[in-house]
Formats: sequence, C-alpha cells, structure tokens
Amino acid sequence: MPDFMFLMHDDLTAPEDEDAWGPWLGGLRAAGVFQGGSGMAGGVTLRKQGTPRALSSQITGYIRIEAEDIDHAARLLAGNPVYEAGGTVEIRDLPRDD
Repeated sequence: MPDFMFLMHDDLTAPEDEDAWGPWLGGLRAAGVFQGGSGMAGGVTLRKQGTPRALSSQITGYIRIEAEDIDHAARLLAGNPVYEAGGTVEIRDLPRDD
C-alpha cells in the first residue's frame, strides 16, 4: 500500500480537542495504517549556496499512514483533532523507489 503524510497546519480559529488524539491515533493503529508521527517545533533551513527560504512556521505536526490511495487517506482524516476543529491538514503522497 502507498504511504501518505498528513501535515497539520497552524491555522485553527478554535482550539483542537487534545483528548481526541488518543482515540483517533488508536483507530489508525487498529486499522493497521499508522506508520508514525510527531508534533514539530523550531528548526533551521539550510542551503549550500545562497540564502535559504524561511522556515515554515505553519506546519505543526505530521502523521505518516498507509492507504490504498489519496481518497482513502482523506477518509482516514475523520476524527483528526485539527481537521475536526476546522484547521487545514495537507495530504502528501510519499512515492517509493522500490
């Protein structure tokens, strides 16, 4: 199955339900699609030559999953605390080289 990344953005107008993370992640684990994830803090941008672009402050966390396709991945967002609170979750396909 292909891998996808959910990228949570920092654009909520109402707070997310922190207590909802456990049940949602538990559901992904039970379905066998959870591949990992974490909140994200500060960092740096680097470039060998020239000036790098600014560090993106809008992405606050990620979840990696397996899904049949991007539509299946989108359905797995149900219950995601950021998504349910009206925030943006970006879904990215993670192509494999194998």
